[in-house]
Amino acid sequence: MVDGQGRLFPMADEDLSAARSEDAFDPTAPLAARLRPRTLDEMVGQQSLIGPGKVLRRMIEADQVPSMIFWGPPGVGKTTLARVIAHQTRAAFIDFSAVTSGIKEIREVMKRAEAERALGRTTILFVDEIHRFNKAQQDAFLPFVEKGAITLIGATTENPSFEVNGALLSRCKVFVLKALTEDEVAGLLRRALGDPRGFGGMGVRIADDLLAAIAAFSNGDARRALSTLEMVVLNGDEDGDGAVTVNGETVAQVTGQRSLLYDKLGDEHYNIISALHKSMRNSDPDAAVYWLARMLEAGEDPLYVARRITRFAAEDVGLADTGALNVAVNAFHACHFIGMPECSVHLAEAVIYLSLAPKSNSSYLAYEHAKRDALTTLAEPVPLVIRNAPTRLMGELGYGAGYRYAHDEEGKVAAGMQCLPDSLAGTAYYQPTDEGREAAFKARLEQLKVLRAAASHAEEELPSG
Repeated sequence: MVDGQGRLFPMADEDLSAARSEDAFDPTAPLAARLRPRTLDEMVGQQSLIGPGKVLRRMIEADQVPSMIFWGPPGVGKTTLARVIAHQTRAAFIDFSAVTSGIKEIREVMKRAEAERALGRTTILFVDEIHRFNKAQQDAFLPFVEKGAITLIGATTENPSFEVNGALLSRCKVFVLKALTEDEVAGLLRRALGDPRGFGGMGVRIADDLLAAIAAFSNGDARRALSTLEMVVLNGDEDGDGAVTVNGETVAQVTGQRSLLYDKLGDEHYNIISALHKSMRNSDPDAAVYWLARMLEAGEDPLYVARRITRFAAEDVGLADTGALNVAVNAFHACHFIGMPECSVHLAEAVIYLSLAPKSNSSYLAYEHAKRDALTTLAEPVPLVIRNAPTRLMGELGYGAGYRYAHDEEGKVAAGMQCLPDSLAGTAYYQPTDEGREAAFKARLEQLKVLRAAASHAEEELPSG
């Protein structure tokens, strides 16, 4: 251990025993657990971070490990890397699950870490699935991270910019762990076949093209690759000499249904919903239906998809086809009533309709423009003419003075009455397009502009006094 002044402290006997226990080989454990890397050199992938001379490796070797967030897809070594760091820096390691722990458990762990710190020992607190903690739970870590009582290492499959609160994120370095390449996974599988902790003593025979097929099936997930290898070996044909031969039929049976690369709690979730939106926006119904199927067949909540489609109907189709919102809302209700798999056809109908509908984002742009002005003019007073005057005092102060009831006016428009604050008078937020039905709205808006211009001109010609 290293104290705040750089002095080394030996691990206590119980810590050393625990470390040896963790490293002990258990032949009954799953293959992925037996082959868990013990050092940086045994790790597969992430060489841009932990390769010789790379930034994270230098931090670890110098025993200057900051609080960190590891962001990456499943099976790329987030938990393993945290354990290797603790082992190499001889720090106490506490594995903490965001799924099963709350603020009470956080406080208990922090009390232990404070005790270790008083003895000059560093504690690495590893929090798996840190994105599952709510804001209050994440905030509970802050004081301990700030004063150095713990080194926090969080792991998440979701973009930490969205799922980790800003105060905690600002105190952590974020390292992006990438999915393993097929070559890296194939190398890991070959190591498993020769390593005594794996199948090194069994004489497994399996062709390189079958290893490549398993590597491709794993989608860059080392844990999935090793689990698949274990299944095919256990289901292989045992020869007379005790060796095991794995043939293509066995591999095909195990990998017959390729798992979709879609984690509805992970970053790919955002990538695929983005692909659906952009395909519809680009009027490509084929691509849109494909991305819809990718989400639904991977287990996405159909109501989530329906909500996003409903937003799209107003944001990207808008007034060009005012029936689009009805189609989207009806699809949402259908999903609510009957669920999957039956509602997939309702969502497909909505997605195709929205893809082929004329497009206008004028409502979205109008609101965004108005929002910017609203945020900078929050104190701008409402014009007196359109203020309500429920009391005599308000009337005496001029509230509602000069108000004209639009239904009593020609064309149902009180053309000369100003409804925007003086500083924004004349601002045009809504800019209609010529697409679909919006062409009619554009023509109506032009008529209103003519009416208002004529009213303004007439007021200018009125004699003063």
